[in-house]
This record gives sequence, structure tokens and C-alpha cells, in this order.
Amino acid sequence: MKFPLMRNNILREDLDVIIEYLKQDDPILTQGANVRAFEAEWSEWLGVKYSVFVNSGASANLLAMAILKILHPSGGEIIVPPLGWVSDAASVLQNGFKPVFADIDPRTLAMAPENILAKINENTRAVFLVHAQGFDGLTDELLNELKDRNIPLIEDVCESHGSTHNGRKLGSFGLISNFSFYYAHHMTTIEGGMICTDDEKIYQQLRMLRSHGMVRESSNDNVRANYLHDNPELNPEFIFAFPAYNVRNTEIGGIMGRSQLKRLDSDVSRRTENLLRFLRQIDSNKYRTDFKIEGSSSYAFNLILKYQDDDLVIRLMEKMRSLGVEFRRGSAGGGNQIRQPYLKGIVPEGHHLNFPEVEHIHFYGFYIGNFPDLKDEEVDRLCEILNLV
Repeated sequence: MKFPLMRNNILREDLDVIIEYLKQDDPILTQGANVRAFEAEWSEWLGVKYSVFVNSGASANLLAMAILKILHPSGGEIIVPPLGWVSDAASVLQNGFKPVFADIDPRTLAMAPENILAKINENTRAVFLVHAQGFDGLTDELLNELKDRNIPLIEDVCESHGSTHNGRKLGSFGLISNFSFYYAHHMTTIEGGMICTDDEKIYQQLRMLRSHGMVRESSNDNVRANYLHDNPELNPEFIFAFPAYNVRNTEIGGIMGRSQLKRLDSDVSRRTENLLRFLRQIDSNKYRTDFKIEGSSSYAFNLILKYQDDDLVIRLMEKMRSLGVEFRRGSAGGGNQIRQPYLKGIVPEGHHLNFPEVEHIHFYGFYIGNFPDLKDEEVDRLCEILNLV
């Protein structure tokens, strides 16, 4: 593939620190000191109090919704985007909530604030906002309205590490935020994710939810003592507070995460330079270029036809395939999630048609690879290919 989605996201320096660790006589491989150190370093980088390292961004989504289930055991509605990864809507369903969808802002690919606010009612338990493709999906109006209405914000930042709103990192605004460290993302632990919060009670619950619901995983002495007091007949090592999961990561993941975090800021800067170069050259008569660039960390180059054109989109795909340009049609998650089989019977038939902005992305939108070691001349050649279609 001449123009892949990702290249060289794991460097020799990442492997070297892992190899050195493994050379020890008796290295700990399960969750340990490096996981704790990575969590602390990530929290400092992001600007939050607490972080919990898990085995995927999808697991981070799952735990975020599990926290809301603890807060609202009778369920309710979660406002969620139709453009995102499957685990966004799926985690809502898995925890007994009803997903309520809101169409996107084409400049950010996140749910449009006015569409979110229109969907809020007495049954709304949270807004689950996905910062798609490296763009900032927040507005001050949305943040203020959610605060005034006492509606929690859950941020999915799995594709937007280092993106900012008003100079503050995304993932530090919501009650909970989720990140993915999958191979193709801004940084990687091969598989992995992080869930973050400033709420100490939620943090302790997340630690337990990550590890089977075990109380001994709490780092708060009072939490452990209260469970011991209330359950004297149970072995203190095996008290399970929640019907939870095992979504732990490993020391290997922690070591790689600590190594990759050191260059994340510089990688984000390079991705942004690439994006600006791409948008300066791409044909604005054919493709959308009016994205909200401020605060972006650029997960990928978004290639979205300006108008519906079935002939052009077919020629475009044929050209990209013939010249080795790897792409994903439908952008984040393959387009309109409401069209997916897992939502049949949950949403009304034809419901996907109520979201015209996402429908356009579904058929006429793509993303193609942007990564730190992409050379200027490669960006130029890529634009040349796309402009000649």
C-alpha cells in the first residue's frame, strides 16, 4: 500500500524499553508499577486527577456507561452520535440505556450542539459526545447548557488525543472521558485504552469495575473498610462490589504507553501540519475543506464530497484503489451506525434517514491516512491524485 492508513506507529525505541524490562530475572507482566506510572503520567498530561488503564477504548466506553448505570439503575436515555465507533452506541445498550441519536455538524463531524440540546428531556441521563477524527466537538454554549441543566458530559476522545477546546485538552471537560490506544491511533499500546475523571468516587468504582468488581482493587482505605464492615462473612480478598468485567491491561502496555506519551505532543503537531497542507491543496470545488481546524489533532485526512455525486464517488474509489491509497468509506465507524444490524428492532425502520449530514458522510465521505512520518511530497502527491479524479 503506497498510502496506508498508518505507518511506523511503534518505533524501535518503544520496543527497546520493553526488551530491557523483559531482560530482568523475574519481570512482572500483569498489571503493576508501570501501569500505575502510565496512569499518573497520562493524568498529568491530560490535566485530570484520575486515569484507569484498560485493554481498549471500547472497554473504556463500557465502563463509562457502567458508571452511569450505577448512578441510574432504572435506566434512561443517552444522547449518542450516529457517526462513531460501534462501541459508543453498543455500550449504551449493554448497560440498559436507550440510545437517542443527534445529527452531526459537518465542520466537526461531532453531534451538532443545537441537535443535542433539542433531544434533551427529563429522561436524559448523559450526553455521550464523540470528538471524531481529531476535531473539537465542543462549544461554550453546549458546555454551559449542560451545566445549567445538570446533564453529565461523557467525552469519547478515542480519535482525538491532544485536541483542545479554548486551549484545554479534550477529555478534561466531561464527567468521564475515554481514549483508545489501538495501533492506528495517535499513540498506541498495541491494544489499550484509558478512562479518566476528576471524581474520586467514580475513580474508585472504575478501579473495581476494571477488575471483576473486586473491592481490593480500590485504592481508598475507607472504601475497602466500609465493604469489609458490611460483609464480615466474606473473605476480604474476594468481595465483589459489582457484577463487573476483567478489562485490565498489562505491564507491557504500560511500558509502551509511557514511551509513546513522550512524543505524543510532537506527533500531534506534525499531524496538524500535514492536515493544513492537505486542505490547502485539495480541490475545494469537489471536496469539503471547511472544517473546524482550531484545536484539531487530526486523526486522518477527511475526504468528503461537497455534493452528492454517485459517478464521482465511484471514480474516486477506483482511482484510490488503483494507486494504492488506503481508505475507509463512511469515515468514523463506517458511516451511519443507525443502519447497522445490531440496532434493528431498537430504532424505528427508516430512522437512519432522519440524519442527513451523517447520511452524506455514509455514502460520500472517506478518511485516508495522516501520520507523523508522512512526508510533504507524499501529501502533495496524494492531493494531486485526488484532484485529478
